[in-house]
Amino acid sequence: MSDPFLGLMMLLLIVVVIMMGFPTAFTLMGLGMLFGFYAFYNPAEHWIDNRVFDLMVQRTYGAMTNDVLISIPLFVLMGYVMERGALVDKMFYSIQLSFRRVPASLAVATLIVCTFWGIASGLVGAVVVLMGVIAMSPMLRAGYDVKLASGVITAGGTLGILIPPSVMIIVYAAVAGQSVVKLYAATMLPGFFLAFLYLAYILAWAAINPRIAPALPEEQTRVPVASWMRSLQAAYSQNMMLGLVRALTSPSKAMALETAEGRLNYWTLLKNFCAALVPFALTAFTLLLVWWYVVIHPQASGEAEAPEGLEQLGAPAVDAGAAMVNGTATSFYVSFALVAAIAAAALSRYYYNMGAERLQVIKLLVSSVMPLAVLTIVVLAVILFGITTATESAAVGAAGAFLLAFQARTLNWKRTKEAVFLTAKTTAMVCWLFVGSALFSAVFAILGGQALIEEWVLALELTPVQFMILSQAIIFILGWPLEWTEIIIIFVPIFLPMLRHFDIDPILWGVLIFVNLQAAFLSPPVAMSAYYLKGVSPPHVTLNQIFAGMMPYMLIVILCMVIMYIWPGMALWLPNYLYD
Repeated sequence: MSDPFLGLMMLLLIVVVIMMGFPTAFTLMGLGMLFGFYAFYNPAEHWIDNRVFDLMVQRTYGAMTNDVLISIPLFVLMGYVMERGALVDKMFYSIQLSFRRVPASLAVATLIVCTFWGIASGLVGAVVVLMGVIAMSPMLRAGYDVKLASGVITAGGTLGILIPPSVMIIVYAAVAGQSVVKLYAATMLPGFFLAFLYLAYILAWAAINPRIAPALPEEQTRVPVASWMRSLQAAYSQNMMLGLVRALTSPSKAMALETAEGRLNYWTLLKNFCAALVPFALTAFTLLLVWWYVVIHPQASGEAEAPEGLEQLGAPAVDAGAAMVNGTATSFYVSFALVAAIAAAALSRYYYNMGAERLQVIKLLVSSVMPLAVLTIVVLAVILFGITTATESAAVGAAGAFLLAFQARTLNWKRTKEAVFLTAKTTAMVCWLFVGSALFSAVFAILGGQALIEEWVLALELTPVQFMILSQAIIFILGWPLEWTEIIIIFVPIFLPMLRHFDIDPILWGVLIFVNLQAAFLSPPVAMSAYYLKGVSPPHVTLNQIFAGMMPYMLIVILCMVIMYIWPGMALWLPNYLYD
């Protein structure tokens, strides 16, 4: 048997042994040492001098000194602290009230919380288990179809591994030698687009067959409004925004109202007024941030990089004419004005219809969603705008997670120890996987397995599109028996050297892998999301019902990939705009 075929035997053995249940990291190291000993064997040397031992030391040192991996324990710690801090219960309740008039409101709220919580924590198992405990029983009690309830939890829970900050993206960046920042930017739009497709499927299914998601009874959709807010409406105005403004300028009647804590005070009025301004403040801040980044920031950078009186040698004079205004395309100003006008109209209608129920929902959202949203946005923004590295941003996220948990008074010493222990366990697993993968890949290449696969693929004379379809189809099939860690660490390196031959952007290919691996969590027989949910579901919910609920979402994942094939700009536009 030739050496290349020994390499192929390595590849076959690793799949068989992993499916038998052996630990992946030590299986990789064991097979790498065994086949490497054969590859480097020299009868004239003592066996202790075999170069495979030197290779093991070198690969271990290389993996341990990889700067990209430093951010993994910090992001994992951020996720476990949030999960152990139990910050999601109130969030689910407030979002469910926000969407109480939408068909399948519990399922919609579950998907939104899964997406949002997955972004904050990045832990698939923790999100699926947590949402299974919080949302599964309420949906079943409300008469929801078991397949709908289980499907939305398992599919929504996997989004956290796709939308940054995600450990999977960091692992791929370390394997492929790509920028974590660019990969984060590239996965933003596809991740949220996939969540939108899930949402559209749920709403469409509920509209076609209302029996799968019956309307909730009145007592479950009633917003708990304080009595003093009704009294304030009667004294000033039915519109709470107008009533609060009048109460703040003329507080005499408001001060006579009774609350659960005693007489209404001016501070309570001011807090409610600030809460009512949150939608306006968020909209205005977003528009100003976009304006600053597109219009003001490039001008400031240009002035700093090009001192007055200096011109680039050989640069022709460029007359942008009407197409550019101060370096910014005129189309941006038109689009910005249109978006601002639509936002102003929506806010005007929103505040015109603001009653006590709407204000109470805003207050619930501010107290439950706002702190976590601010932390997540800060962690992502400082990375995407180049303010900090991914590791520094992870440190900010971990510190912020501790602050949120302490502020909510849900994180005690026991839960803190559990979060740190689980972080150490997960980090050790990832690091040993890298060590095993590095040794396995080196021996596989030395035996000629990599070259044999490349020759076989090139002999097929595939077009770039055909190669992308072939590689993604193989990854999709591997996702059935294997987890994402094995796929990225073992099989992705086999395809990476061929990307240059087919002129395929490794960023785009990586994002397609991330979307593709969403199906790995939803495809039997491994389908870890199903087993996570089964462990916390009522006894009458069977594993087959959970599998049946997940299947439509696998088709949605494939649809998302097809759209990305047709429009690769979904993944490449944001990194190209921010960094090129």
